Amino acid sequence: MNPLLFTLFLALLPVSELRGAIPYALTKGYPLYFVYPFCVAVNAMVAPLGFLFLSTVHMWMNRFRWYHRMVTPLIERARDKVDAKVQRYGYWGIMLFVAIPLPVTGAYTGTLGAWILGLGKRRTIAAVFAGVLIAGIIVSTVSVLGIEAFSFFTKSVSQ
Repeated sequence: MNPLLFTLFLALLPVSELRGAIPYALTKGYPLYFVYPFCVAVNAMVAPLGFLFLSTVHMWMNRFRWYHRMVTPLIERARDKVDAKVQRYGYWGIMLFVAIPLPVTGAYTGTLGAWILGLGKRRTIAAVFAGVLIAGIIVSTVSVLGIEAFSFFTKSVSQ
């Protein structure tokens, strides 16, 4: 598979997102000035596509009584549990949550959480985008430093 296409795939995957895409592309020899904006742009598309998917599928599935009875209480319970924190941190909280490049944090989880909590689409997309920008900087920095550190140990000795 083409490394650039695979990078795109990694940036869109919920498991890897930027944490997998940026290091992979850098190890394939793509320059950071290309990798960072490419991966950030692809990963930032998760929020609008996620909102579109969640809203469409939820509206369609909500017609079924079993789905409505099962999902609506879950959504309401989630909203009640974190309502105080959402009121306190709001969109800044979404941004910081997405910005931390750890497993289970990222654009997918941030978008899903904002959708469940009923936060506004435009402001959530902006918060997720800002979080993705920050996460991209963190992952790029760690990747570049890690690759440089690794290359220190693998340089060949010229005679």
